[in-house]
Amino acid sequence: MEDATSRHFFHHGQDGNEDEKENCHWCQLRSFPTHKTAPITVVNEIDSQTLPQNFRFINGVVLGAGVTAADLSFRSGCTCGQDEDCQYSGCLCLADLDQDEASDDADDDHRGLDSATRASLSPARKKAYAYHMHGNKAGLLRSKLHTSKLPLYECHQGCACSPDCPNRVVERGRTVPLQIFRTPDRGWGVRTQESIKKGQFVDRYLGEVITSAEADRRRDASVVYHRKDVYLFALDKFTDPQSLDARLKGPPLEVDGEFMSGPTRFINHSCDPNMRIFARVGDHADKHIHDLALFAIKDIQKGEELTFDYVDGASGDSEELEGKIEDMTKCLCGSSKCFALRPGSHVKAD
Repeated sequence: MEDATSRHFFHHGQDGNEDEKENCHWCQLRSFPTHKTAPITVVNEIDSQTLPQNFRFINGVVLGAGVTAADLSFRSGCTCGQDEDCQYSGCLCLADLDQDEASDDADDDHRGLDSATRASLSPARKKAYAYHMHGNKAGLLRSKLHTSKLPLYECHQGCACSPDCPNRVVERGRTVPLQIFRTPDRGWGVRTQESIKKGQFVDRYLGEVITSAEADRRRDASVVYHRKDVYLFALDKFTDPQSLDARLKGPPLEVDGEFMSGPTRFINHSCDPNMRIFARVGDHADKHIHDLALFAIKDIQKGEELTFDYVDGASGDSEELEGKIEDMTKCLCGSSKCFALRPGSHVKAD
């Protein structure tokens, strides 16, 4: 770490070192718009390892070869006249939600109404968005969604609502300062520099969005096949062979965060994690490249390591694992709920 720091402070921009500033992790992190309010820091008190030199910090996904966003002519947003209208199912951004997903949480505008009156309300006035709006839970993911597989639909820059719309939690970005640190036995990890509430948005998993064929090629080219899967996440939430949208028929695109990503790339696996990944949709025309948003599913204390389950939902039952031991790897998460063996590799070798 000292060598890297010396290069950073004493050789930046000098003749023969012009490229170093562009490739410098510190400069990349300082370029983030959230640097002053929620900085990312890097520490190593274990050994002399530095972050991979071939890794670059990015603040948004990069579309790889063969991957394109929707044409402007297909884009649309809600026309809500007031921000508070974006919490109801009449908002166009929430149009893809089923009516039974609308919320009757006690903190909404229907507080105190009896069940018959609630049932008589217009579907367009049923609260449907994913977040609490009032009190000390404002902006937090609703409790019923903490274990849900449902996608999150948000307003976005193409909408008529303001940037302060309560349904733009992920779009507004990370607000939590994070620290990448060296662990004794699991490579790099990430811990929070302030307390995080259960249901709070933490950050997105970023990387290069690539085709399924390119993802398979990179797996085959990896020295350890399953190690590559640690960094690859399929954007398959809306994959449907019967879809009228050719981009959603599959196979799905994948996000590769190994060589370019944000701080979440260094988050370790746990069989008893304190975060989960949710599919988040902004403009509906770009469902094929939806966000991977990490939310806290427990209260997390300042200084605590952040974790999520790399294979969220996969079972560790012996019957399912039978005959697949050769595809498993020892898990080092240390949780009392650890399955011991899990698919793929959960120890990043950085």
